Amino acid sequence: MATPSGARGTARTTTHTPHPATTGQPTVLSGATVVLPTETVQGGRLPIDGTRIAHTTPENAQVIDVTGHYVIPGFVDLHNHGGGGASFTSGSAEDILKGIHTHRLHGTTTLVASTVTGDMDFLSERAGLLSELAEQGEIAGVHFEGPFISPCRKGAHAEDLLRDPHPTDVRKLIDAARGQAKMVTLATELPGGLDSVRLLADQGVIAAIGHTDATYEQTVEAIDAGATVATHLFNAMPPLGHRSPGPITALLEDDRITVELINDGTHLHPAALQLAFHHAGAERVAFITDAMDAAGFGDGRYWLGPLEVEVADGVARLVEDGTIAGSTLTLDHAFKRAVTVDGLSVEDAVRALSATPARLLGMADRIGSLEPGKDADLVLLDADFEVKGVMRRGEWVVGPQLS
Repeated sequence: MATPSGARGTARTTTHTPHPATTGQPTVLSGATVVLPTETVQGGRLPIDGTRIAHTTPENAQVIDVTGHYVIPGFVDLHNHGGGGASFTSGSAEDILKGIHTHRLHGTTTLVASTVTGDMDFLSERAGLLSELAEQGEIAGVHFEGPFISPCRKGAHAEDLLRDPHPTDVRKLIDAARGQAKMVTLATELPGGLDSVRLLADQGVIAAIGHTDATYEQTVEAIDAGATVATHLFNAMPPLGHRSPGPITALLEDDRITVELINDGTHLHPAALQLAFHHAGAERVAFITDAMDAAGFGDGRYWLGPLEVEVADGVARLVEDGTIAGSTLTLDHAFKRAVTVDGLSVEDAVRALSATPARLLGMADRIGSLEPGKDADLVLLDADFEVKGVMRRGEWVVGPQLS
């Protein structure tokens, strides 16, 4: 992935003017359709005091009339490699903050930073930098996608840097992240895969099955060993077959698995998304971006680790062979597409973008839903599901922009 000096895309990040409300001033959002965990309230009121959603209306609160809009929880992205021209894999701390901010402008208030395949020393170094940002509260942790993946299903990962998931190597990356490792994607059928799944489960790190050539039976064995996530279901794994059901069937049928979906219209046909929702339900689906640094930045040439990527019309592909290379998706577009194209209810889209990934990260006591005492992380949408405001921990990142 490109750093800003290496990116050759055309910038298209939108600039937003903050609302003139005083930072930290108690606020009440009034008149909106408020999506709560148990109901959707028309003409609702959401009180905010400091960084938290309040139980009652605070004294001297500023009332903002947001009639005609939706108020939903801030989006939670489990799988994100960068944005705004900045890469989480190769950028400086300043670059990474730029990428984080780009996604916040689009409603993602909680983000796990994902790396791509590299050599072990390099990934350990990146883990150290990303863990500092996690300790500062800028990201929710680190996700290692590679190098422990199958060369048969490598996608946009450098094959010469892949390796088997031996527990010693997996443990090296976990330790390098200093308690901030949230997830590791593995091809669990490879030598050491099952032992590494057990190690991750023991350490409280999510073991995700992905970039895998596993059979149905091997996938079931990995789930029984402690795997709990399917990395971008359908992509970079064998297709479903009627005599060889493969990993897709095993991952969809097991209630212990949360499935990631990239809802950008490129990675998945709408019927495949509907299939996943039919079998897993919103409680087991987490929309992700799998974004690269071109997200929120523009078409052009970029680098994904050592691999060159061409982004054209918003679709990222490797220059060498045309393989899809991550996405340029932001979660506001995933939400809008879910409701307007895929036919999901607003409530199910909210679960898949907020509540389900928050639960998976073990953060549901703080984020993922609009409830008193939780962080004031929210997205304000107009009737066309366009972002008109983003609040993170009680401060406006965007807007509100009201007509």
